[in-house]
Amino acid sequence: MATSEVVRQVMSGELPRMACFDICLSNMNGVVSVKPGVDNGRKISSLSAQVHKSSRVLRDRRRICALQGRNDVFHGKDRVCRLDSMSCKCQQAESLTSPDIDEFKVDQQQNQEVGGFGSNTKPTAARKKKGSPRKSKADLIEEEAWTLLKNSMVYYCNNPVGTIAANDPSSPSTLNYDQVFIRDFIPSGIAFLLKGEYDIVRNFILHTLQLQSWEKTMDCYSPGQGLMPASFKVRTVPLDGDEFATEDVLDPDFGEAAIGRVAPVDSGLWWIILLRAYGKCSRDLSVQERVDVQTGIKMILKLCLADGFDMFPTLLVTDGSCMIDRRMGIHGHPLEIQALFYSALLCVREMLAPEEASADLVRALNNRLVALSFHIREYYWIDMRKLNEIYRYKTEEYSYDAVNKFNIYPDQIPSWLVGFMPSTGGYLIGNLQPAHMDFRFFSLGNLWSIVSSLATDLQSHAILDLIDAKWDELVADMPFKICYPALEGQEWQIITGSDPKNTPWSYHNGGSWPTLLWQLTVACIKLNRPEIAAKAVEIAEKRISIDKWPEYYDTKRARFIGKQAQLYQTWSVAGYLVAKLLLANPSAAKNLVNEEDSELINAFSCMISASPRRKRGWKKQILV
Repeated sequence: MATSEVVRQVMSGELPRMACFDICLSNMNGVVSVKPGVDNGRKISSLSAQVHKSSRVLRDRRRICALQGRNDVFHGKDRVCRLDSMSCKCQQAESLTSPDIDEFKVDQQQNQEVGGFGSNTKPTAARKKKGSPRKSKADLIEEEAWTLLKNSMVYYCNNPVGTIAANDPSSPSTLNYDQVFIRDFIPSGIAFLLKGEYDIVRNFILHTLQLQSWEKTMDCYSPGQGLMPASFKVRTVPLDGDEFATEDVLDPDFGEAAIGRVAPVDSGLWWIILLRAYGKCSRDLSVQERVDVQTGIKMILKLCLADGFDMFPTLLVTDGSCMIDRRMGIHGHPLEIQALFYSALLCVREMLAPEEASADLVRALNNRLVALSFHIREYYWIDMRKLNEIYRYKTEEYSYDAVNKFNIYPDQIPSWLVGFMPSTGGYLIGNLQPAHMDFRFFSLGNLWSIVSSLATDLQSHAILDLIDAKWDELVADMPFKICYPALEGQEWQIITGSDPKNTPWSYHNGGSWPTLLWQLTVACIKLNRPEIAAKAVEIAEKRISIDKWPEYYDTKRARFIGKQAQLYQTWSVAGYLVAKLLLANPSAAKNLVNEEDSELINAFSCMISASPRRKRGWKKQILV
């Protein structure tokens, strides 16, 4: 039957009820419904004859299925005939409901899988949606990232509980990258939360909480109660009494198996931050209200607020206890830990259940928040004005009214800082101890100081001003430098112990880490300056997928993939995804930031105006 005649009969209603459907099938380039257990040979032969009957029919098959120029004939690659969009007067379009179309798609898919008729046909113009937008390079990278993130998921008793650190199938040695690190899972967890997939985060929170109470020792010594593990691994072991049955067990590492045998200080702080983010995103507060979760929060809090020999409100830690987990001269009071500590305290204050037994804990928490914010803002901040002040410091000052309270010698100011410090902008230094200021710029500490409101609003904007002004030093060809500058020469030998992995501008010694994209994005959105983060994401998209999602990059401008970097690093993937999700929906960032409340602002103002002796709060005690 000629095509024009078919069109005329269909439009006039002269065509029989099933004719429209049959003719449409006969011109679908050989796509038929092949069902198991049915002899389809005769049907295929008949249709094959019809398909090849006339070249004109083949040329006009689009016109038959989509009358009057409709471009909605086929649905994607499944090539489903959309009869419901036809201007056909027969009743077939009304009888083909959605289940019928779905069944046809399934049948056609089965046909292709078994190599049936039409499985090797070439794509034609009819199969492609006319005018459908082509996916951009960024969209393809994002799709790849989601696939990698899903493939990195770890299951415990058939439930997802986290993501492994790296998933490089070509790597001959996995080292400990096949474990779930609490620190590394944070961007993965936030990506899942922003996507509305809450179960994996909930499982992670509850299962790591169970590991908190495990008694792990290092040379017959147990760490403080409340310590969270650095990582855990799911092991399948034989079940006692049954050689064929197995069970899954969680094997945690509290640092006793880590390089340097350092316990993680940041794991518990990140766990609290993720717990609060879960409640904010999912609106499910039942998890944080559980008795065991409340107990876990208090245990972490007591561990961090325990009295010791330190005179400062900052948290005293050793080298290698945070993201920089090797010897890098950050022992003492590193900024990264203080920012996470401050953020965790604010999160706890939101989530801690109001009860009489917690009154003393809440009081200590509030006092620490005020003292910590004052200490960091006042003594860690540096800009051109403060640099000039340090340059003119007098040393060996005694009494409570001393200006140079920590006996900092002006000669400590490094030569690189004079050229690095812009006329506008500033940052929080990396560390402060008696007679020592670590002037290096540590990215995570500064970015999270913005996110947590540890830095004032003016200081926060000044930090982004500095990042913008020093873009070539801190971003260059791949965001984001973990610290600046790198330790070199004899300084590198002494401070790192000649660490071959932490050579200058590599790894933690000035390397560039794509995972820091998400912290940068949260900070920029909070200050309503998302264009800075968008610029960094655009730079990352040029290489990160081509380079197979490496853990870090080397050299000053991040030109090389890290010499010992793992590929398909999960938190590089997740950091990119979180940045993309937040830039697409900036309002979601409110679930991750901490806003300073009026009580803290008033208390902070009182501390500034108070006299040194009143701040010290010394009281004479008489021993009887």
